[in-house]
Amino acid sequence: MTGNFATTTGSGPGLLLAHGAGGSVEANFGPLIDVLSRTHTVIGADYPGTGATPRSATPLTLDGLADALVDTAVREGVERFTALGYSLGTAVAVRVATRHPERVTSLILTAGFARLDNRTRLGVEVWRHLLDGDPRALARFVLHAASDPVRLDALTPGAIDAAVEDIAASVPPGTADHVELVASVDTRAELARITVPTLVVVPTRDQLISPALGRELALGIPGSQLVEIDCGHLVGAEAPGEWLKAVTEFLGTREP
Repeated sequence: MTGNFATTTGSGPGLLLAHGAGGSVEANFGPLIDVLSRTHTVIGADYPGTGATPRSATPLTLDGLADALVDTAVREGVERFTALGYSLGTAVAVRVATRHPERVTSLILTAGFARLDNRTRLGVEVWRHLLDGDPRALARFVLHAASDPVRLDALTPGAIDAAVEDIAASVPPGTADHVELVASVDTRAELARITVPTLVVVPTRDQLISPALGRELALGIPGSQLVEIDCGHLVGAEAPGEWLKAVTEFLGTREP
């Protein structure tokens, strides 16, 4: 992955962001960045086909994304860092830790997975199919799958329509490439090799990535810490304060 758009802000220990499929640094981490940059040098890079990063001419791989993010951090003058991954970004962060262990001081994995179960795989197949059709149908699926059912049921019809329009208008062109990568993820064999302090954040009402997969991820990493938040997959939109609290408390115990 070359030519990726990078953003760096703040000062202090390094914090490298790895976003989710069909997302971006700003879309997935926006509510956290301002606060985290008060104590950390926050580095983010959009994947190919997202934001200002051109779409890749070849299939994406975890190795390629992991290496590109590390290259971005080093280019920005940050040699060592915590890797904070969200959704697909948790697999990228795990790969960063296992390919570049000398650079990773700790991991924070949110709404993540080391593999897909059958239910999640079926959802990914629907997601992939809808990308070729009506963007509003895709948006309805994303809203259905990624939202906390309790919060979703509280929305008015007008609010749901507005959310569908917003999602339909903001699907990055590289989303299909991201989803193809999601379907291939299996980092289970790597988890036992992770020796840095790790926080796993599991949204308990996640309908897109089963909370059981997040708990399985935590169980596979020796000594990891598990925090559960009552929200859906869109933790940055639905529970940004609780997510930020979990992240900052963990960083406060791990960083100087």
